[in-house]
Amino acid sequence: MSRAGTPTDNPIIESLNGWIKEEMKIDFNLKSAECIPSFIEKYVRYFNNERLSYKLNYKTPVQYRIEQGFK
Repeated sequence: MSRAGTPTDNPIIESLNGWIKEEMKIDFNLKSAECIPSFIEKYVRYFNNERLSYKLNYKTPVQYRIEQGFK
């Protein structure tokens, strides 16, 4: 994470944080603070294992790693 007020320290993380916040608000309609920790835990699991990725030819990260011989 970057230092407060200097998002240029790590623009990739800042971009991902903005993306997650936007999805939380629009796609998942989360508005209460007590839902957020469990949502983030589920979302990270989904993002790292289940989401289809354009960069991976619309495969999940798990499918791509298996095809590359990493699992």
